[in-house]
This record gives sequence, structure tokens and C-alpha cells, in this order.
Amino acid sequence: MKLGEVLLTALKDYGAREIFGIPGDFVIPFFKIMEDTNILPFYTFSHEPAVGFAADSASRYHTGLGVAVVTYGAGAFNSVNAIACAYAEKSPVVIISGAPGTEEDKAGYLLHHQAKTLDSQFNVFKEITCAQLILNDEKIAAEEIARVLKICKEESRPVYIELPRNMVDIECKKAPILKRKAVNIEAVTESAKAILRKLQKAKQPVLIVGVEARRYKLEDKIAKLAKKLSIPVATTFMGRGLLTKQDCPFMGTYLGLAGEEYITNYVEDADAILMLGVILADTNFGISKRRIDMRKVVNASDGQVNFGHYSYPEIPLGDLIDVLLDMAEPLRENISFPEYSYPKNLVADNKKLVTDDICRVLNDLFEKHEPMTLISDVGDCLFAAMDINGAHLIASAYYVTMGFAVPAGMGLELSTGRRPVILVGDGAFQMTGMELGHCKRYGLKPIVIVFNNDGWEMMRTFQDKENYCQLGDWNYAKLADILGGRGYRVKTRKELADAVDIAYADTDRFSLIEVMLGKGEISGTLKRFTEGIKAFSSGKN
Repeated sequence: MKLGEVLLTALKDYGAREIFGIPGDFVIPFFKIMEDTNILPFYTFSHEPAVGFAADSASRYHTGLGVAVVTYGAGAFNSVNAIACAYAEKSPVVIISGAPGTEEDKAGYLLHHQAKTLDSQFNVFKEITCAQLILNDEKIAAEEIARVLKICKEESRPVYIELPRNMVDIECKKAPILKRKAVNIEAVTESAKAILRKLQKAKQPVLIVGVEARRYKLEDKIAKLAKKLSIPVATTFMGRGLLTKQDCPFMGTYLGLAGEEYITNYVEDADAILMLGVILADTNFGISKRRIDMRKVVNASDGQVNFGHYSYPEIPLGDLIDVLLDMAEPLRENISFPEYSYPKNLVADNKKLVTDDICRVLNDLFEKHEPMTLISDVGDCLFAAMDINGAHLIASAYYVTMGFAVPAGMGLELSTGRRPVILVGDGAFQMTGMELGHCKRYGLKPIVIVFNNDGWEMMRTFQDKENYCQLGDWNYAKLADILGGRGYRVKTRKELADAVDIAYADTDRFSLIEVMLGKGEISGTLKRFTEGIKAFSSGKN
């Protein structure tokens, strides 16, 4: 079997469902094998950041491996930001880069796409991946491929594979499927007992759930654990969308000063907090009404359990939850919380649009038909998404990179067949919006809603008198028509409601609804968030 085929087969065996990429001279031999063998379907985009975001989104949704294939140098360096995002937010993406042949440096010339040295690219990716591999030895290639893919899957973070172009057709044995390392069940049990003792002593314990719950397919088990313990559960900002359809004492999303007051008070008054799969980031906890006392926290994430002066290494989250489920008993009587009331019932009149109207019209749509998956970029569209009752939410809520949503939405639809609603600001759309031109050839039909306030509005909330946040009027609706979709530029509630209904019914092409918002118009959630950040930065919080 050729090495390129061995790599493709291993990707499939370890959970990859598709490949996203852009060809280039150093990776063309691998693209040829991808096309000839058809082991995995592959899709090409226009720019490498989009390739990385699409692979990231697909992996987040189906919890398999995402795969991005690029050429050496100019291609791989273009993808660095997207892979850094995947690393920060724990997405299992395999970045495969073509590379110069193993003997090409012998001529004494600098090679095109080379930066400082031929190893510069490898060294850069060491910083943003959890394992790396150069496939320059066919004798150990199979075992090394298996090693790296196993790490990617178990740690749920990106890995880097470099494939010299002259190695693609070298004969190689098939990569094995490596078994998971045996877990020390005694250590898991001991940590579970310590957690339960802390919760049992507490008067007001709470459970907070983060992104690892979905990365490792643990939502159902966590919901059962919360119900069995009779302990209130909330998600982090990054975990928004988790547990919404589960039968458990679910409060909602903890957003500190920007969130529901009863959730904020309950979490911050808790005397024991069990965090499962949570990233301790400023976007999750930076705007607490009162800073959370970490002495009250048990944090189970990244394969370890930490609380107080104790640390339990090598404790996989799934195994910990299994043991907790076996040992758990109700901590108190059942507790119920008010069901969150999403804004709805848009009045379709001729009034000018505000951000909350977008939330209302989508909630009305989902109530009338069925919830759709939301893909959100950063900025006010992400904060608005907190008030939209979608089936699922995918967003870069911690690394907060602009340009994520459009290619991420396309990647999700290519991987799952699910039609998403993509929320994106005009600034982020300018970065990757042109990728929508690929929708026609792939038969994609996303509904894209552009929040157009003629600028980087979230930046204006911090420096509202500056001119550098201006973007100008690009008329994105007309651009949609050119790219093979259908565009709507709406300025009133009635125009928005009509456009959303037409877009939902139009299953022949993608739809882009350009919502014209006034300068300074932001969602209530973003307003509370920025006020909290300002207070935190000034030391008043």
C-alpha cells in the first residue's frame, strides 16, 4: 500500500469523515491519491484559513477527526491562525502539509515557500499542536501515523503531519489501530470519592459544564449525573448549547454580569463548584459579579482533576463521570429553576431594526418549523446567539477569531448535510465571506445573516469616538447574487421577517440576509458584557 493511501486509511479508521484542502505543488501528489482512491471525500476552498475553520467545525459537530490538507510554506502558514483556534478550543484537527522531497535541499538552493529554514514550519506548528510527525521514513511511518492520530483523538487537540512529496507513493504497511492506554481505576475512584465528599459537605453545590462534554460525547452522562445528584447545572459561555435538550436540573448559561441574575447569583454563591471539561478562560469567568473563589472549585479537565492542594493526573473525564455515576446519591431535594424565556414574537412592522429583532425572528422561525444549528462568528452576533434557541451552537467563543463562521458553517453542512444558520458581522464577513461562492458547486444552502453596522461594532463599545472601526458600505446582498446565492438587504422588521421566511423556503441556493443596523446598536448581552469588562479592567469588579 502506498504511504499516501496508508495515511488516508488511518484517518478514516480513527474517525475522519472528510477532508478540506487547497492544492499546491508540494501537496499535489497527495491530492492525486485522495482523488484516485476516494477513501474520504474532499472539498476545496479558496483560502487556507477557511480550510482550517471548516475542518474545526466538522470535528466539533461529529466529534471525529477534522482534516485540513495544505501545501508547504505559503499554504501551511496561512492556516496557522485556524489551527491555533482549534488548539485553544480543543478541536481534534489533523493538519497535513505537503513538503519538499527528502533530497531537494541537497542542490544548495533555497526552496520556494521556505521561510527561515526548511524546519521553520515544523517548529511553528509545534507551538499549536499536541503531536507532530514528518513522514520521511517508510519503515516507521505506519506506527508513527497511528501514534499521532491516537493522541489527536484522546487529547482532542490538533496534530501536525508533514508529508514530503516524494514519499507519497512509497510502499508502506497499514497503520495499526492503537488501543487506549489502560486507566488506573483506583486513582479514578479515589478522585471521585474526594469530589463527592466535597459536594456532600456543601450547602449550595453547583455543576458547571464546558466544551469537553461535547468533544468526548459526554452530554448524556453528565445530564444523568446532575439528575442523580440533584445538583443544579450550568454551562460556560463556550459551552452554550450543551444540555439544552437533556432531562436534568439545568439552569442555563453562566455569563457573570452579562447573564441571568439568578444563574449568576447561584453560581457565585455556591460553596462547592464541580467543573467538568471547562476552560478557565476570561471569556468564561472574566466578568463575574463577584470573583469565583477557586478554593471552592473542583476542576476536571485536560485529563486531570485539581482542587485545593490535591491533583490527580491521568484521569480521563469520561472514566471519572462513569465512576461518579456509579457512586452518586442525591445531595438534596430536587431543585427547579425558571425556564429561560427566549425573545420571540417579532412585530413585523416598518420600524427600524435593532439587534434583538434578529433573535426574535429566528426564535419564531425555529418554533414554527424546527431549530437549526447556529454557527456564529465573534462580535455582537455571538452575544446575540445567547438569546437564540437553536439546536446547537458552534463558535470561537474563547480564542475569538474573526472569519470563523462562514467556512465553519459550510464545513458543517458538507460533513453532516445539516443546513445551518450562520451569524456573522460585516467585519468578519469581509475576511471569509467570499467562500460562499463554493456553495453552488457543492449544493450548500446555508442561511447567512450579516449584522451590518458599517464597522467593527464591538471595538466601538470600548472606543466609541475612534474612526478606525469604520468599514464602509459594501452591499453584501448584491454580492450574494453574484456568488450564486440570493441576497436580501433589510432595514425594517417586516422586511426581515419576509426575508427569513423566503430564505427558509428556498432550498435551491444559499441565502444572505444583510441586516442594516445603526451605529452603536448592540444586543443587551453585549452591552452588559462590555460594561463588565470595563469594570474588571478598572479594578471596580
